[in-house]
Amino acid sequence: MTIRVLHVASELYPLLKTGGLADVTGALPLALVERGADVRVLLPGFPPVVAGLADLKPVARLAHPFHAHASGDEAWLEQGTLEATGVTVYVIRAPSLFDRPGNPYMDDEHVPYGDNAPRFALLGWTAAQLAQRIDPLWAPQIVHAHDWHAGLAPAYLRAAERERGRALAKSVFTVHNLAYQGIFPAQSFYQLGLPHDFFTMHGAEFYGQLSFLKTGLFFSDRLTTVSPSYAREIQTLSQGCGLDGLLRQRTHELSGILNGVDYAVWNPATDTTIAARYTPSRLTKKRDCKTALQARLGLAQHGDALLFGVVSRLTEQKGLDLLLAAVPEIVRRGGQLAVLGTGDPALEAGLLRAAHAHPESVALERGFDEALAHSIISGSDVVAVPSRFEPCGLTQMYALAYGSLPLVHRVGGLADTVVDASLENLADDLATGFVFERFEPEAIAAAIRRAFALYARRTDWRTTQQRAMRQDFGWGASAERYMALYRELAG
Repeated sequence: MTIRVLHVASELYPLLKTGGLADVTGALPLALVERGADVRVLLPGFPPVVAGLADLKPVARLAHPFHAHASGDEAWLEQGTLEATGVTVYVIRAPSLFDRPGNPYMDDEHVPYGDNAPRFALLGWTAAQLAQRIDPLWAPQIVHAHDWHAGLAPAYLRAAERERGRALAKSVFTVHNLAYQGIFPAQSFYQLGLPHDFFTMHGAEFYGQLSFLKTGLFFSDRLTTVSPSYAREIQTLSQGCGLDGLLRQRTHELSGILNGVDYAVWNPATDTTIAARYTPSRLTKKRDCKTALQARLGLAQHGDALLFGVVSRLTEQKGLDLLLAAVPEIVRRGGQLAVLGTGDPALEAGLLRAAHAHPESVALERGFDEALAHSIISGSDVVAVPSRFEPCGLTQMYALAYGSLPLVHRVGGLADTVVDASLENLADDLATGFVFERFEPEAIAAAIRRAFALYARRTDWRTTQQRAMRQDFGWGASAERYMALYRELAG
């Protein structure tokens, strides 16, 4: 039996990307299609989404139960095709809610839009409408919602089932990052057309406010998160973000399924965005990528300098404050640092000061540029992902594929994917990067020293690079786990 699955999310690579969520929703549906599922994706009608879809055609008018947009504005559902993969995409056209330039979540001052509650409630409500056959030609058996933006989908589905007196579809809710919860004032709830009894401690209410994320966690049939270690960590007081009690109650319905890498996009042998293509057996060409990156960022053209790369949001969660404190040690040892990202103004300012103080050794490019991200991953010797916590992390898996050894904190998906270059792991042919245990300056400094020490032993370094590049974190195994979950739910 072919299982019909609707993925509900706010981003989809290559149409719209602000982080790893887009990479997942871009690659996972295709991996599921390859395993026989009938998969479609539902997205808000942000301008890049609408512009990037082919063959858009109307499906239905959306007479939704709340009125966030101006009188006379309409919302409607359209269907198109993502040409890169052939996946069918539903898009919600509501111009006053979604047709805004720039970031999909916040304005030019980095302030979240004041109407984000109804904007993303419409996403969840429309998912439930699709389960009720608003498209007469297709309805999902599984509604798979991603992160807080889609958190109300399971609740709207549960409400519709109550009203109709029968089951419509099963729901899966995936937490990509528990720290981002979609919190809104309590009065927002009563504008969204959900049953009033859903707003309780055993429901959508979270310390007197509305939490989209908690709503998804409570009302979905099954929960997943993006790595096995993170599934354990979020059930603890220290990493549960106030939701660890609920997650422990649902521990038998929670699965940690590691995200995968789309090797059609992230493959140094075929990547047309980098200076030179290379493979584990032809690693000399990687040096050309390093030279090109140094030239692009104005770093000194020292081929032997150990180059650390960062592609990240510049936030404390990502541990960039810890790395910033280690910059003097990197520079003192003759290393270099290339950073691409934007975020916390204090971190940006600190990195800019380091770049001004050491222009030949430190470079910061603010913003996000997909091609430059590939250049940093390919041109760096080490890719640093020193996160305080990390649900999965894709950057370290991209780095492995490119032979750029990851330097990571042992948390979440970082712990699940990188093996430290300790003497015993090197001897046992296991090492793929550098791992520090404690989130402390001394611990990251020790990992940085290990990186310099291994880099000085060029044969061992090359062997470790080749081992890293042979790791397989493709979507195959993860897609099989999702398929098993869907089959279980579909009965």
